[in-house]
Amino acid sequence: MMQTVSICVCLSLMPIFSTCWAHVIPRLSFPLGSPGRSLAVFTSPDVSNSTTLLLSNDEGTLFVGGRDAVMSIDVSQAGTMTMKEKIDWSPPNSDQRHCLMKGNLEADCHNFVRVLQVLNSTYMYACGTFAFNPRCIYINSNTFSVATGPSGKPEEGRGRCPYDPYQRNTAIAVDGELYTGTVADYMGNRPVISRHLSEGSHVDLKLDDTPGWLEDPTFISSTYIPSEEKVYFFFSETGNEYDFIDKFTVPRIAQVCTSDVGGQRTLQRRWTTFAKAQLRCQAAQELPYNVLQDIVSVPAPEGASDDETLFFGIFSSQWRSNAGRSAICAFTLKNIKEVFAGNYKRLNRDAQKWTTRVQEKIANPGECGLHNASKDTLHFVKENFLADESVLPANQGLTLVSPDQSYRNIAAQRVRGARGKVYTVLYLLTESGYLHKAVILEKGAHIIEEIQVYNQPQPVTNLLLSISRGAVLIGYAEGVVSVPVSNCSYYWSCAECILARDPFCGWDPVMKVCTDATNQQSVVQDVDGGNVSEQCKSATPSSEQSGLPGSPSSEVLSVPLNEVVHLQCPEASQLAKRYWERLNSQLSPKIYIQLDNGRLSFVATPSTLGHYQCKAEENGYIQTLVIYDVKQKHLLKPTVAQKDTPVLTRSRNDCWCVSEKDD
Repeated sequence: MMQTVSICVCLSLMPIFSTCWAHVIPRLSFPLGSPGRSLAVFTSPDVSNSTTLLLSNDEGTLFVGGRDAVMSIDVSQAGTMTMKEKIDWSPPNSDQRHCLMKGNLEADCHNFVRVLQVLNSTYMYACGTFAFNPRCIYINSNTFSVATGPSGKPEEGRGRCPYDPYQRNTAIAVDGELYTGTVADYMGNRPVISRHLSEGSHVDLKLDDTPGWLEDPTFISSTYIPSEEKVYFFFSETGNEYDFIDKFTVPRIAQVCTSDVGGQRTLQRRWTTFAKAQLRCQAAQELPYNVLQDIVSVPAPEGASDDETLFFGIFSSQWRSNAGRSAICAFTLKNIKEVFAGNYKRLNRDAQKWTTRVQEKIANPGECGLHNASKDTLHFVKENFLADESVLPANQGLTLVSPDQSYRNIAAQRVRGARGKVYTVLYLLTESGYLHKAVILEKGAHIIEEIQVYNQPQPVTNLLLSISRGAVLIGYAEGVVSVPVSNCSYYWSCAECILARDPFCGWDPVMKVCTDATNQQSVVQDVDGGNVSEQCKSATPSSEQSGLPGSPSSEVLSVPLNEVVHLQCPEASQLAKRYWERLNSQLSPKIYIQLDNGRLSFVATPSTLGHYQCKAEENGYIQTLVIYDVKQKHLLKPTVAQKDTPVLTRSRNDCWCVSEKDD
């Protein structure tokens, strides 16, 4: 009687990434708690919603605005964060009851600190939602205590801070004055860009009340360029210049001059220098990425013109075809200035329609000094404040596109690597809780690593870079996380150090360690090419470095005949391709199954016993990761002689079966 015996094994298949997006895969991934990437975490039972972060001038103290509190945290020592002082700032019970009576949730009827700025050497300024009734306070920087303001009364927060803790806003202090973008009413229907705390000849300013200046904006950030004497605001809003059936979101940049004091008759106590333009983040033959998530400025290199200042923004899309993707676009200050110096559209306020202006240009909207202009000139800029052209990205292209990550926050810096070459490094926080570190190269972005900073996806409200301390600071619901910008010692060999392509790291051929490479001439580095054979000529190959962390392990595996063998191969990096080899033998697909996750499966027979090597190829460099010596395991009881060679066959649901025939 013939009997067929089948043994089925289900193998999990790893997802395969499309080759066209291969460059956006992080090279290394560090799960939370990984020893390869240690984090400093600050948490406290009475601290939550670390919504606002501010560094002291020496970057040794981190000021945190959270729920019902403002804190100072010592971040001067690497790897640790310690609470120094805390100011309790809770709304009284009467305000909370009033907040609840308006139909708000109890969890939202607290004081969420949304503005925290240094005014001068003596005072800081903080504003909070204060149970849907915004308030502001002065803080003495020396004693870290609440100080009395010039009026001697509690500071009104309307127009300086949102009512709703979920409403986004932006604020920046310049020469003791506070520039804000927020909403000025309880319902969130009155968006405003304004200036506060003005003294002397300066007066507090805001946008004119007539419609059209802002269209349901979501404020993102603001920055000050001293050489331009301008504050730039970034936000998304409805683009009414487009005649679409559905609302079309448009990313914007707006500007105001810090010297503006409003018009004498027209636009009194109103901005005379407000102008805005569209930011365009779009690839050829694709719909635009039109929703701005976050944006950060990177100062021009030392000795260069401020025109080389860069703005890196995260954009998502309202279009279904781009759903789930994030794009990074960079804009130069030079291009922004050119757009604002060009032509402007004209707003017909009766019809609320934009048209390309055809009348004579009698002023340059957005130009500083217009507060002294004539009534006709101010009327002109009041109707012509939307630039006709859009600001296009630098090099006319997208810096990075991620097909499967939703980026939410960004920080960036210029890094001078070995031999003085300057690179731009981006820190991108994903919605799922990973920090991606990427370097911008001529051929595109290279994501050096991803680091998990918290477990559950949650709204992150701030990402701050401390360049002098070498850390990325992340404020989230439960506290603050500090992530070192690099960990060069993790790369144990010259090959690993070069393949990382990290501008911070280089191989020291004398000390034989991967070390800090910034501004060093003696270390070996190839961020642009990652060419191991060229840079590591004098280094010992990894296969000969016995005892080092990355040395290939050798394992003897004893298995019974006719059983399915699974050989595991460690991952060198997420960019390395793993494959298996046998000495003087080919791995026939009829006998062996090689999966993308590095596993090799086969049936143990006399012909499949022996040595196996798993190797990895990355950027032309090949290394051996693991070696197995598969031997027969002798059983105490004799087994039935094998009649036919077992064969692995594929069944449904990605299962594989080994079949044999017995008499």
